[in-house]
Amino acid sequence: MALGMRGVGAAERAAGGVPVVHVTDLYRPHEDPDDHWDLASLFALAHGGDVDLRGVMIDYPPKGKAKDPDVMAVAQMNYLTGKAVPVWTGAPAGAQGAALSGARSLHEVLRGSKRRVVIHVVGSSRDVAAAAKMEPRLFAEKCAGVYLNAGSGTQDRAKAADLEYNVKLDPASYAAMFELPCPLYWMPCFEHAKGPFRVGQWGTYYSFRHADVLPALSQRVQNYFLMMYRHGQAAKKGEVESAGAWNWLRGMDAPVDAGQVAALGPTLRAMWCTAGFLHTAGKTVTREGEIVALGATKEPVFTFDPIRVKCGANGVTEWEADAKARQRWIFHVRDAERYGAAMAAALRWLLKRLP
Repeated sequence: MALGMRGVGAAERAAGGVPVVHVTDLYRPHEDPDDHWDLASLFALAHGGDVDLRGVMIDYPPKGKAKDPDVMAVAQMNYLTGKAVPVWTGAPAGAQGAALSGARSLHEVLRGSKRRVVIHVVGSSRDVAAAAKMEPRLFAEKCAGVYLNAGSGTQDRAKAADLEYNVKLDPASYAAMFELPCPLYWMPCFEHAKGPFRVGQWGTYYSFRHADVLPALSQRVQNYFLMMYRHGQAAKKGEVESAGAWNWLRGMDAPVDAGQVAALGPTLRAMWCTAGFLHTAGKTVTREGEIVALGATKEPVFTFDPIRVKCGANGVTEWEADAKARQRWIFHVRDAERYGAAMAAALRWLLKRLP
């Protein structure tokens, strides 16, 4: 069975949770709330012993963004799970020397791990691309695989030229990811970045109604999300919240604001990255939304298929299926009709594991 079907961490799971580093554009006020849902998902897998979360690296905010890396969210998840996952800050565009401390922290994790490490990239590719350029042999030896959540899965070159948001952050670094000396699991966000938000064969996008997930979670987990949404809403209105609203610890232990939960209920939350986290842990999702071990179902709602792929410095990809490929895979929705509901059910079950 090909590695893409078996799971990137198959060997590592035998010795415990798969070592993972999460690279994300997690900000407060949020840029996109899916990043906070992603962080909680990885911590849920860590809490259950499926992954060993070794660090969270947060992108340096793009120029003109009035927000900072959300170290508070990482602190909240550490408090919830009793962990002490470190957090680093990535480098701004054009950084050199000491400003590349995030990349060097990634090197330290790779170098110090007895087992190969999985890296999830859900924002800019800048820091991982820089780290690999500085230490290519280290990546070849110690990186079990990179899950790249970015780009468009279309095979139409004209449509591929419409760059997806994460690609636009640093097209050259995104292109460098396809030259990494380690396995790459490419998770295009959409089939076509300019098309409407909808499930596609070669895109990870799905959505859920908050009412179908949020009320099922614990008090502290609900408050983790409610605080994030509240701060984001205040920022959009140009409001300055009281100092008490930023009490990340006491805020989690406060009573849940039922009114805010109800107001969020009918709204949709777009998601992209969940399948990659589960796949790292050796899991997939059935058409009924059950999380099972890879290979335990003949009809998963997604797979990773082997491909040949290249990407120009402008961020435009070209790819084709190749059953013989062993280092490059693309995310593939196998049941577009059931994929969204199945992934929402899987997410709800996963997050219910958090205390």
